[in-house]
Amino acid sequence: MPFTVLRHPLIDDRLTQLRDARTEPAAFRAALRDIATVLAVGATADLATEPVTVTTPLARTAGARLESARLVLVPVLRAGLGMIDAVHALFPGAAVCHLGVYRDEDSRLPVPYYAKLPAAISGKIAILLDPMLATGGSAAFAADLLTQAKVQEIRLLCVVAAPAGVSLIAKKAPAVKVYAAALDSVLNEQAFIVPGLGDAGDRQFDTLI
Repeated sequence: MPFTVLRHPLIDDRLTQLRDARTEPAAFRAALRDIATVLAVGATADLATEPVTVTTPLARTAGARLESARLVLVPVLRAGLGMIDAVHALFPGAAVCHLGVYRDEDSRLPVPYYAKLPAAISGKIAILLDPMLATGGSAAFAADLLTQAKVQEIRLLCVVAAPAGVSLIAKKAPAVKVYAAALDSVLNEQAFIVPGLGDAGDRQFDTLI
């Protein structure tokens, strides 16, 4: 399974903001959008373009055009919602599907509750968006659904990954390409990533108990 930690000063800066427990929800959402942008740029650097000719105010010149309609963006609810606007702005022609999956706190297994995957995504490159790759259960479940929908390829963009999650994806969905801003050290007893950044959904939507 290809796993890449993308390095960039902007990622380092925004990740520090996300990790800081003092960061308020609005600032957390802004930092998450910025990291999502950099991750998406890095994760799609190999996408094909087609040559085109355009006319500038001075002359005709060669250019390239990206066919973003070949992409489908798939945020995992609800934390992935914080990444979708930034990535969709880069690829406005991409379809957007949604998957609702949460982790049962007792069994730690993924529990699906919503899926909108139309047949038209068959043959497309799926960009799966989920800030946290902890146990890997939700991401593996999402990858399985996308594989059943016959997408051509799956690329997972996450902010923070744990070794356990990376290992599970490598075992259950080895074709998935994973791009992360950081690989943290361990999961705690509650299966939260340490040092991590807390619950990405609660922190961006201000629903901390």
